[in-house]
Amino acid sequence: MATSHKRETARRTPRAAVLAGSLAALATTAVVTGGVLNSSAPEADLVAVDRSKAAAGSIGDTGTRLPLLSRSTDRSADAIGTELDALLADDATAQALAGATKRRWTDAVLNLWNRPDQRAKQLGEVEEGEKVLLTGRTYGDRAEIVLDGKARWVTAGHFTDEKPPTLGGACTNGTTVPGGVSASIKKVHEAVCANFPDVSVYGTLRGGGGDHPRGKAVDIMISGPEGWRIAEFVRANYSALGVAYVIYAQKIWSVERSGEGWRGMPNRGSATANHFDHVHVSVY
Repeated sequence: MATSHKRETARRTPRAAVLAGSLAALATTAVVTGGVLNSSAPEADLVAVDRSKAAAGSIGDTGTRLPLLSRSTDRSADAIGTELDALLADDATAQALAGATKRRWTDAVLNLWNRPDQRAKQLGEVEEGEKVLLTGRTYGDRAEIVLDGKARWVTAGHFTDEKPPTLGGACTNGTTVPGGVSASIKKVHEAVCANFPDVSVYGTLRGGGGDHPRGKAVDIMISGPEGWRIAEFVRANYSALGVAYVIYAQKIWSVERSGEGWRGMPNRGSATANHFDHVHVSVY
């Protein structure tokens, strides 16, 4: 009987240990769970927890699938929105306009926008060589200027401290070029007309190949020494006029090979084909 009793005792001891261990594990789980729920755990941990639940397809108390949270999605967009809203706030804009003192010249034709982001609406243009008032504020690749007392935005990086070269006054001899030509051809005509008013014929749009049909070329009908003075005038102001190359008297000068000066051209068979009776100007 003693032996039988010992065997019974030996069987019951492990069961008690298992039960005690289970109760201890349950108690530990309750304590840990309560600690997590009642503690101020780092936000990163909570994000990680929610991410793991979403990845596992967990279902919340409302019966909907838990969303995947991320630090780099909605929050970055909210931060950008808040920054832009603060920049465009009425008080901030009014302060920027009132404090604007720096004036610079534009070195290109610039589009005007009512705001600096993708929701911007174009309101017009600022001509090249126009002196504008800058507030000093920028956003992305745009800079804020003051125009007629209002804030406007243009592409940054197109301002200069140096006044663009003066190419002459107004054209007074009544000559014009068609509206369909490029802005640079209009500039070439205005500059040449103002400085050489004796030229009365300008050839622009016509059929065939080359730059003429595209509105990017003009023939200034002149010959002799006056033609060379005009050709040199255009060459000297090529940057302000947007000139790509000039041809006169069977010679060519181009921006790409400007270091070579005027270069000779093959004989094309006639005075007109060899550009002895006109200065040809092509622009970009």
